[in-house]
Amino acid sequence: MSDGTEAIGSKRPTIRDVAREAGVSIGTVSAVINQRGLVAEDTKRHVLRFIAELGFEPNNAARNLKRSRISSIGFVVPDLGNPFFASIAEGIQRGIADNDILLMLCITWSKTEREEYFASILRTQRLDGVIYLSGTGLPSSSLLELAKVGSVVFVDEVLPGLDVPFVGSNNLAGARSIARHVLDYGHRRVAIIGGPPRLWTSEQRLAGFRESLASVGLDPDAAPYIAGDYTERSGYLAAARLLAGDAATRPTAILCANDLMAIGVMRFCRESGISIPGQLSITGFDDIANAEFLMPSLTTVAQPAQEMGRAAAELLLHRKGVRPTPPVTTQFPTSVRIRNSVGSLR
Repeated sequence: MSDGTEAIGSKRPTIRDVAREAGVSIGTVSAVINQRGLVAEDTKRHVLRFIAELGFEPNNAARNLKRSRISSIGFVVPDLGNPFFASIAEGIQRGIADNDILLMLCITWSKTEREEYFASILRTQRLDGVIYLSGTGLPSSSLLELAKVGSVVFVDEVLPGLDVPFVGSNNLAGARSIARHVLDYGHRRVAIIGGPPRLWTSEQRLAGFRESLASVGLDPDAAPYIAGDYTERSGYLAAARLLAGDAATRPTAILCANDLMAIGVMRFCRESGISIPGQLSITGFDDIANAEFLMPSLTTVAQPAQEMGRAAAELLLHRKGVRPTPPVTTQFPTSVRIRNSVGSLR
């Protein structure tokens, strides 16, 4: 080129390239990268878009040499409307509270393009580490690159093909146990409302439910099954389909893969005049804060969301050299909370 510079693409993009393409000053790009100074939100998003498009990756080595601790981490999460996810976020915050670390939330709403976007932005290493809770079950190319530098910890969900440290609970055992509880109460017409098919938690819980059905001689593949999306609305819509038949042949119990979907089923039953547990027994999974205060209180599987979040934070800090030891455990047990939403047919 006549001005002596090389075309973008012939070398690793620089901060000068980003500034030129975005039409802003180098100082503005630097402020966005380092999260310092007052930069308008529109300008920040504009600059971040060009950082992602150009594949610019700031070299944090010099900055990291100037400090003996990490300053910020990200938490990629589907949403915070799910109380279980919110409790994990609180646990992460508690896990970093003593280290003066900023926690940045990246909410994806379980959309593939948003997971890819955040992974791409985080790959520039403007943050020191990432705790990742996928809502899609699909790894992105940017996440693959991010995982290579050892700054990622998965919590609650595992993604295939990635060798990344994971903090979770025994979903399979929890689902098996609560299904067995329902079967022990005499139920044999049992339906299942599962989670999103690609998610590891969905697969584990469905497998646990079906193992228990098989253990009493039922064909697990014959059990009515609808895949939900872990929202209350999906539970409501699934209940409308499962309970549309004659009362003599419809399910006497529904196993739900999380509490929000179970709440949706309960709402449908309340509106339809179906008594719980007199005419239908319902179970959930997660034991969110209000599960025991529902009418009737929800029988569910408890998993320690806050402890999982704290352990994920501690594991990430250990991997980054901030904590001398890893957390005591990264695989947590589950337990059944027996309440009033399951009735006996015996």
